[in-house]
Amino acid sequence: MKPDIHPDYHKVLFVDNATGNQWVSRSTLSSDQTKEVDGEELPVIRLEISAESHPFWTGQQRAMDTEGRVDRFNKRYGKRGK
Repeated sequence: MKPDIHPDYHKVLFVDNATGNQWVSRSTLSSDQTKEVDGEELPVIRLEISAESHPFWTGQQRAMDTEGRVDRFNKRYGKRGK
C-alpha cells in the first residue's frame, strides 16, 4: 500500500436510531459525537435503519398488492381494437 493515501480505518460505535441498538465495528467514517465504550472514546455513527430495524429482516414487511402490475395493465388495456 502507498503511504498517506488511505483513510484512517478505526473503531466506531454504530447506533440504530429506530431501535437504540449499539455495536462496535470498524469504519473509515468519523463523527463529532463520541462515547466511551470499554474505556475507549469512540466516534458515534447514527443509522436511520439497520438489519435490526429494517422491515424485510424483522418480518414486518407488507405486500404492496396481491395483483401484479402486468396483470392489472393487461386487464385494463389488453386486447383492445380486435
